Amino acid sequence: MEDFLSSAVGIRINAVSKTFGDQIAVDRLSLDVATGSLVALLGPSGCGKSTLLRMIAGLESPDPGGHIYINGEDATRRSVQDRHVGFVFQHFALFKHRTVRQNIAFGLELRRWSKPAIRRRVEELLDLVKLQDYGDRYPSQLSGGQRQRVSLARALAVQPKVLLLDEPFSALDAKVRKELRHWLRNLHEEMQVTTVIVTHDQEEAMEVADSIVVINKGRIEQVGTAAEIYDRPASPFVMNFVGEVNRFPNGDGELFVRPHELELHQEPTEGSVPAVVHRITHLGKELVAELRLVNGEQLSAHLSRDQQVAEKLVRGSRLYVLPRHTHHF
Repeated sequence: MEDFLSSAVGIRINAVSKTFGDQIAVDRLSLDVATGSLVALLGPSGCGKSTLLRMIAGLESPDPGGHIYINGEDATRRSVQDRHVGFVFQHFALFKHRTVRQNIAFGLELRRWSKPAIRRRVEELLDLVKLQDYGDRYPSQLSGGQRQRVSLARALAVQPKVLLLDEPFSALDAKVRKELRHWLRNLHEEMQVTTVIVTHDQEEAMEVADSIVVINKGRIEQVGTAAEIYDRPASPFVMNFVGEVNRFPNGDGELFVRPHELELHQEPTEGSVPAVVHRITHLGKELVAELRLVNGEQLSAHLSRDQQVAEKLVRGSRLYVLPRHTHHF
């Protein structure tokens, strides 16, 4: 049991399962989250990631047999209050009739902090989330991004051991989501609270997390950094789910190739296959060429606009496709 008490492990999930009727949501899943790290649970809808987060928070009870440890202590059967976690939901869940200051202070009032201590803590958090001038406003007077920052401040107010975020930015538009991801990463570096964020957005996971846990059908497919998951996927599922991918025909079966790992040539080379340009999409400095092979299969190639071949790409042109690097499972 001593290794469970290691200060290096903020959360330990040991063989945890959760079933709803005859549906298995989480299947004997084990995971360590390092103290002070920010970990993303990434996977498609229905894969079990939110159920796992709710079990860490104490909002769902795991099936008998599994255990959840928080900072070395067995929290499996503890109440939500006794776990000392902060939880931020997808929807802001702020009290409409309370001001920003009053929303942030709510958890502290329940814990019977003194009024001077609450005032000090609330002002610290308003400064932390960059809402110093918004303390007397009501949620209806804030933007979506500002409301979510209030939700985070309220979760942090009680100085939780663990911060849990369940798709916190999915209800916001793309520009605000990107701004808040950057803000969350900076906030985490300042606070160093052990944090787990659930998302189905691979870009979000890769941008904010120290480590990504890819989940499929209640089980872990792979744990690693963004680079490890993208460059060295452990399974066809990870290869297909994280980042774009092509299936490249091969005599021995099927190879997986990232769009940026395809070379386009005007003349045949060893290992290349003929293709026709079906569509060109301009994305700033990058071009996306949609190609059709002789057998009707489609490939997508990403090219820098300064590549020589990019200048000659037009719909209907014929060329040859060569994979620079392939993945085979």
